[in-house]
Amino acid sequence: MALELVREKLIDQNPLAIRGLTVSYAEKPAVFSVDVSFRAGQMTAIVGPNGAGKSTLLKAALGILRPLSGQVTAFGAPLDRVRARIAYVPQRASVDWDFPARVIDVVMMGLYRDLGLLGRIRPRHRARALESLARVGMEGFATRQIGQLSGGQQQRVFLARALAQGADLYLLDEPFAGVDAATERAIIGVLKGLRDEGKTVVAVHHDLATVPAYFDRAFLLNISAIAEGPVAEVMTEANLRAAYGGRLGSAQQAV
Repeated sequence: MALELVREKLIDQNPLAIRGLTVSYAEKPAVFSVDVSFRAGQMTAIVGPNGAGKSTLLKAALGILRPLSGQVTAFGAPLDRVRARIAYVPQRASVDWDFPARVIDVVMMGLYRDLGLLGRIRPRHRARALESLARVGMEGFATRQIGQLSGGQQQRVFLARALAQGADLYLLDEPFAGVDAATERAIIGVLKGLRDEGKTVVAVHHDLATVPAYFDRAFLLNISAIAEGPVAEVMTEANLRAAYGGRLGSAQQAV
């Protein structure tokens, strides 16, 4: 019994903990032996150069990609036990926007666990979906086809789907890529609101210039982990040089 208690204490209770994660494409490591934990009630940016493995890390952590090795826990438990507490917003470019679905239907997908096997939609489900759309400023588009929306509007709808899920951990892959300035402001406002509610936000992010304004913490990655912590402690010249190498000049200009 004493040994079991010690083991329990050793389990990382953070919303997302990754240990020894390695992912390979055609025998070339995309992510190598990464250890990182993401803290509760914080907004963390995963940053690094192109090809650093940022999106791969998220997908492997979620089980979308199969890692060669490593362990992932969420809230101190195996991922499969707590998936209802995790919401994922993929890259917009990875979605088939020609799929014939209304905006409200897409947001309802975030309620699939609550709908049950029969998928019976009740008034409370529709109210929750509409509330989520209102939170991202899209309540007036509920009956529009998702493929008819602009890129920024589509991204807001996918964020609304995540909000409808009522998760505690939000994982987003490049949420600001290809969106207009108004959408970026709206999304960051929603994400900071989630943080203020005690939720945890982890986002793959490419614009180093906005990291200090948008995020509390940063995880600097280039296949292997470079540094994780408060933004000011991570985004140092030494860490950026380790991550970006010869591209340090452009990285420094962005910060």
